[in-house]
Amino acid sequence: MTETIKVFIADDHPIFRKGLAQILSEVPHIAVVGEAEDGAAAIMQIRERLPDIVILDIDMPALDGFEVARTIAADNLPVRVIFLTMHNSEALLNRVLNLGVKGYVIKDGALAEIVQAIKCVMRDEEFISPALTKHLLKRLRRAEDVTDQKPTVKDLTPTEFKVIRSIANHKSSKEIAAEMFVSVRTVEQHRANIAEKLKLRGNNALLRFALDRRDEFL
Repeated sequence: MTETIKVFIADDHPIFRKGLAQILSEVPHIAVVGEAEDGAAAIMQIRERLPDIVILDIDMPALDGFEVARTIAADNLPVRVIFLTMHNSEALLNRVLNLGVKGYVIKDGALAEIVQAIKCVMRDEEFISPALTKHLLKRLRRAEDVTDQKPTVKDLTPTEFKVIRSIANHKSSKEIAAEMFVSVRTVEQHRANIAEKLKLRGNNALLRFALDRRDEFL
């Protein structure tokens, strides 16, 4: 038997809020368990009712949608968030995604998209209004550009490459120093330089990196 999805709506436009609640109440396995017209009231009721899904407008009195979403996350509430807004904005979409929110629906297409958004977000899948596709593509391209710019083993000097290859073969700094006819201190400096170039942090980060990418050093 399919469990009922409990939905809470926070929007300061009463006509839109009531209309959305009415539509959702007619959908099988979805129940609207509360409404609020401002962010402060929303937080109080969300803590009390613990809905599965909270539908948030961005522009609300007292606390805006972002503040409500951050409070939900800070309190570790088992609640998923969908932003429902009139803003077709790349900047706002990026802020939403950076918060870890999986749903962003434009009000122009809300009635056609909101049920699908609820079901997707309940499955821990993302749902973004198709009207925002161009913004998503820009975000993806920027992420790919950043990935392309990350340092790789190709940025290492021949000596550094030799050192990391030895690390991948489970050799200690002392063993590497003996092979290269240098001091252990020199090998440690090479290791530090390699970690800095590859932006590796932590005591064993370089070793883990070398072992995970061992095939590249053979």
